[in-house]
Amino acid sequence: MPALRTRYLVFLLVAAPAVFAQTKRPIQLDDLARIQEVRDPQISPDGQWIAYVVGTTDAKEDKSSAHIWIASYDGKTDRQITFSQESESSPRWSPDGHYLAFTSGRPGPAKGSQVWLMDTSGGEAWQLTDTKGRLQGFEWSPDGKRLALVIGDPDPDDPANQPEQGAQPGAPAAGGAGRPKAPKPIVIDRYHYKQDGEGYLLSNRHSYIYLFDVATRKTERLTTAANMKSDETGPVWSPDGKWIAYFDNHGDDPDREEGGQVFVAEAKPGSPEKQITPASSRGQRSRLEWTADGKNIIFIEGDEKKYGAYNMPHLAMAASDGSAAPHRFKATEDLDRGVSTPRVVGSTIEFLVADDRSTYPAQTRINAPGVEPLMKPPVALSSWTMGSGRTVALSTTDTRPNEIFALENGSLRQITRHNESLFSALELGRTEDVNFKSKDGTEVHGLLTYPAGYAAGTKVPLLLRIHGGPNGQDEHAFSFERQFFAANGYAVLNVNYRGSSGRGTKFSRAIFADWGHYEVDDLEAGINHVIGMGVADPERLGVGGWSYGGILTDYMIASDPRFKAATSGAGTAFTVAFYGTDQYIIQYDYEIGPPWDPKAWDTYVKISYPFLHADRIKTPTLFLGGERDFNVPVQGSQQMYQALRSLGRDTQLIIYPNEFHGIRRPSYVRDRYERYLAWYDRHLKPAGPAVNKAAAGAGSGVTGKEQ
Repeated sequence: MPALRTRYLVFLLVAAPAVFAQTKRPIQLDDLARIQEVRDPQISPDGQWIAYVVGTTDAKEDKSSAHIWIASYDGKTDRQITFSQESESSPRWSPDGHYLAFTSGRPGPAKGSQVWLMDTSGGEAWQLTDTKGRLQGFEWSPDGKRLALVIGDPDPDDPANQPEQGAQPGAPAAGGAGRPKAPKPIVIDRYHYKQDGEGYLLSNRHSYIYLFDVATRKTERLTTAANMKSDETGPVWSPDGKWIAYFDNHGDDPDREEGGQVFVAEAKPGSPEKQITPASSRGQRSRLEWTADGKNIIFIEGDEKKYGAYNMPHLAMAASDGSAAPHRFKATEDLDRGVSTPRVVGSTIEFLVADDRSTYPAQTRINAPGVEPLMKPPVALSSWTMGSGRTVALSTTDTRPNEIFALENGSLRQITRHNESLFSALELGRTEDVNFKSKDGTEVHGLLTYPAGYAAGTKVPLLLRIHGGPNGQDEHAFSFERQFFAANGYAVLNVNYRGSSGRGTKFSRAIFADWGHYEVDDLEAGINHVIGMGVADPERLGVGGWSYGGILTDYMIASDPRFKAATSGAGTAFTVAFYGTDQYIIQYDYEIGPPWDPKAWDTYVKISYPFLHADRIKTPTLFLGGERDFNVPVQGSQQMYQALRSLGRDTQLIIYPNEFHGIRRPSYVRDRYERYLAWYDRHLKPAGPAVNKAAAGAGSGVTGKEQ
């Protein structure tokens, strides 16, 4: 960055406020809106600055927003640089560091999300693109003269894309005077036809890569591909700027393959594309990486589709001209752990490894054996970015949310401190590793969080909180949920049951087409272990989770009568009823089989035991879900609620209007925590909450009503 620009930024940015000693207090529900979410760091080409996004919550307005900040690599300066009424995201430096591009839906000449540009030497940002479709991403060319844009076809039925009413004099108003035009019927003809957050997937709407000239603002499609069945995604320029690599799928029915193949096209409008990985390749649509000489492309490849729910991402490489068959790296195959976000540094490939409650950086050399960890666990890194030989990443711990850190010589140096003041005032629960043996002798690992201010030897109510996926892991990362329950006198157990990632292929695939078996054994073993430690009161056990965690909650309460309270969110217990109604058709067809197959039907019946044997369940259970959830539709919670209500059990159903699988509206997020706590307190603390009652915070009306 030129010296003048550097001096301007130093003048513009201010040092972070000093942190003063405060009396420690338990975390409160009101603190949920005070936590700032730091994400998407991007280091400048000269390695001097980091642009990133900070998400905040306005509890009064009941909305979230995000703005762009910039920090110096030495951590001495840090300041917000965008201030519009709309959010901004995806900051990306131009190759010379002169400009910072970002996306925003702020008012401008063109509607919708567009790319905006800010001169780093000062001045207001201005709108750069005027796309008519759905802008999904962008990538600078190496010379900074062009952008590769990913644009989705616009929805022709969206009112914003309709002609102005009254454009033809004398024409009647659509739908009659004063009435809005009726929406058109939704026509479905795809195998995979729905996706949470996106809605119905239509055959005539896909995404394509376009070249955008910064000087002329002309937008032209990259390829001449006539395929209209799949989406072009993830464009990455070659080091010399002559080629663009990306993902697509030209199979006869791309909907039957969750991954894609790698394609390369010359960086000119209307270029023919070349497929460099075979149709059998299951490339994960994550960022591609070119080697420095432009001869090879590094990418992440998944497992065969029948194991999609237990996918372990593999590191692979393909010749950029298609002259050699792609291959996986033996070094990472032998590691038997999932890898992600590869980065090429000379002849070395650096990547992140998900391994037993940690996500740490590691490296391997091209065509060389062995993987070398770059940090010792426990550590939880994500979103790393490199520039001018420097690396920064997000890092979190059991007691701190994500902040930006520099990775230097195997250790972390903190750069941002957005939550420092808040968290320095909090008394948080201690989290430690717990390891134990399951019923069949399998070793299982988890995390145990003690109540804040826990006195050794005290037996306390225990909550088993189950992660979703199942292909994920509980790790040493900050969880508001854990700490909120810990502040209210609960110990919290998180178990990485079989099916979880981070413990190898065999461990993950153990539950293939056999749900509700080994996971239940592992979770039961965890509960028994913490009881044996003298921490958990066996008469005050609770359980809960969301998504697959909600599914496993249903399995647990149908298997173990010891639980006195449960909260099951976005789950299902009558699996066959969801065939064709959620987004997992590939998993149904290829892991279990279609319901008309007698063997598959037997499996559907076996794994649906919480619903088909709901009369076994005595646990008071709160069911929850998002009204518009296409991932695990709310009907799953409705069915289980109705079953328990029909049986006369203590149960309640909460449906969040207009919400998808992940609850996003701040007031609903708060409401869910209030209801969790009220339900557990009511059934596990019959005399009323005795520990840290104030930790729910002001305005916890639901808690008060339901105790």
